[in-house]
Amino acid sequence: MLTRRQTLLTATAMAAIGVAGADPANAADKVAKIGIDLSLTGADSQGAARVKNAIVMAFDAANEGSAIPGYKFELLVLDDGTATAGQYDPAQAATNARKMVADKDVVASIGPQMSGAGKAMTPILSQGGLATITPSSTNPDITNPKFADQYRPAGKPIYFRTVTTDAYQGPNMANFLAEKLKVKSVYILDDSGAFGVGIADTFQKQAEAKGVKVLGRDRLDPKAADYTAILTKIKSLAPEAIYYGGVTLAGVKLAKQAYDIIPNIIKAGPDGMYSSDLLAGAGFPAVDGWYNTIAAPHLIEDTKAQQFIDAFKGRFNDSPDDYTITAYDASLVIIDSVKRVVASGKPVTRETVRDAIQAAKVPTIQGTVSFDENGDLADRTVSVFQIKKDTTKPLTDISQYKYIDVAPQS
Repeated sequence: MLTRRQTLLTATAMAAIGVAGADPANAADKVAKIGIDLSLTGADSQGAARVKNAIVMAFDAANEGSAIPGYKFELLVLDDGTATAGQYDPAQAATNARKMVADKDVVASIGPQMSGAGKAMTPILSQGGLATITPSSTNPDITNPKFADQYRPAGKPIYFRTVTTDAYQGPNMANFLAEKLKVKSVYILDDSGAFGVGIADTFQKQAEAKGVKVLGRDRLDPKAADYTAILTKIKSLAPEAIYYGGVTLAGVKLAKQAYDIIPNIIKAGPDGMYSSDLLAGAGFPAVDGWYNTIAAPHLIEDTKAQQFIDAFKGRFNDSPDDYTITAYDASLVIIDSVKRVVASGKPVTRETVRDAIQAAKVPTIQGTVSFDENGDLADRTVSVFQIKKDTTKPLTDISQYKYIDVAPQS
């Protein structure tokens, strides 16, 4: 018998993987191996653990419910975080991509979390014909056809997303600051990573287009301990807001030191600052008031997600966040894609699974997931949050991020 926590999925997810009425799995099943690349070491490890758990939950349910008779899924979990980097490490991500490509049983993958890892992995995955679905990597260059020679040298798109890109996340936060908060001036920071630089670029371009005066921009060294000189300079310029493009390794230190030096100005950032890792690392009162975006609809408070949330909490004793759901949904897309390949009578190969992912129209928690010709998600929703201390809940819980609204689109 299946346990309730292993089989409790949303109705749409059950439909997507065909759990109901399936035959039990048996030892003779063929193996479809799925590679998983996440940043399990370093500053983003808590979020990575939740993403991994969501993926495990989806594939466990598929196996135990015999979603695809004659097949079972196995997971190859790889960590692109290193102690030396203190976060994701592009060199390690490239090594992981080579490991996946070298394993002939791997027919698809999920990840990475971070765009810097994605840029390192994608050319290798392309040459190996291995499709991946990222639940949180948002740099638009990776799927932009202008950069196809660099990121998909073998031709076909292999990098798919269950989130939108920074071509929308950065500009839409600029729209929010200008239209909703009436910000007239801003200072911009980034953490020198592919994600941070890219999203700061798109934010800056749109901020200027909206008439927001950019008083300056600096690049933070994520390994440095002290940003007080930059913050003191920002204080002297008196912007109404700062915008930080980056992830938590630099973000934790920035939040702490900005609270001491420029406590009363508006502070904003992207999904790299939407993390229980930030709440735990910087803590209150430093994080209080920060505005953040995610490159997806807000689902955690949606009734459509309640079955998943209850199952996740029951199994892992942890609260999921929105990117936990986009990771779960990525898993459903792969399960559905392999199922359609088997139903068609074609062999389950990297090529057939890639083609099935490209053609996907899969009901998931976030709605029907489908991709454009470049692998980008059809839905462009960007959601805005603000951290507001709620003493009735754990101070490191993602519920400290209070949903405001969908960001104004350009």
